[in-house]
Amino acid sequence: MKQTRPKMDLKRIVCLLSVVPAGAVAAFCQHPDVQTIIQRSVQANQRDFAAAPNYSYDECDKVAQGTRTYRVMMIDGSPYNHLIAVNKKALPEAKARQQEQQLQQEIAKRKSESTADRKKRISSYERDRKRDHTMLDQMALAFNFELLGNRKLGGRDVYYLKATPRPGYKPPSMDAQVLTGMTGHLWIDRNTFQWIKVTARVMKPVTIEGFLAQVEPGTNFELEMMPVGDGIWLEKHYSMHAHSKVLFLFNRSSSEEEWYSNYKRISGSNQETRASR
Repeated sequence: MKQTRPKMDLKRIVCLLSVVPAGAVAAFCQHPDVQTIIQRSVQANQRDFAAAPNYSYDECDKVAQGTRTYRVMMIDGSPYNHLIAVNKKALPEAKARQQEQQLQQEIAKRKSESTADRKKRISSYERDRKRDHTMLDQMALAFNFELLGNRKLGGRDVYYLKATPRPGYKPPSMDAQVLTGMTGHLWIDRNTFQWIKVTARVMKPVTIEGFLAQVEPGTNFELEMMPVGDGIWLEKHYSMHAHSKVLFLFNRSSSEEEWYSNYKRISGSNQETRASR
């Protein structure tokens, strides 16, 4: 069973480049078209962010041996990753039964857990989402946005923008430190103001104080979004290639790649969550 884990903070930063408080945007965007684009996209992305826990979906993760695909479902207030395929092939019958048994055990465990354990489990999940929101206030302070023109992407008309670090920005937390060395490009649908694609790259070394680590140039991210119904857009594809120095001496490289599909709107009950598969 794959344990549900929070995505690395830098991914959140890529996702949240778009979610800037509308009032703060006006202070930093000088082109009126940029103001309008960012403000309307903020509204769209806030709706998407709020709606995301109401959807189950398939997540295909790239691993050393190929890929693993999970059905991600909400069970009593937090997500659970249920393995359904390896290398894009359905599990053998015996393995599928084992995974189903683990799912049933997890459902039973969550139903019988104490109030304190349930609160701790859900709080951990909600804490990650809350951390996303705490980053929002920093986005307008950390970046300037520039409209580079109109483009076509995936058959859609899009606005093409660039995000660059704002001179003089002082990050208030370790999470925000990496913003000082990043630039990004953004493709926003001209009709819906939804974000279709976001890319970000670390352009200069950024020291993460407290971890004795440094994020190196060449670290890059890409996030693509897609419509899932009811005017909501959620993740379609994410990739990350990171270069860092640990203790400022040892070089480390890592990468992630994930694909998302088969989004289904779910209700609060376990039975209805499972029925959406």
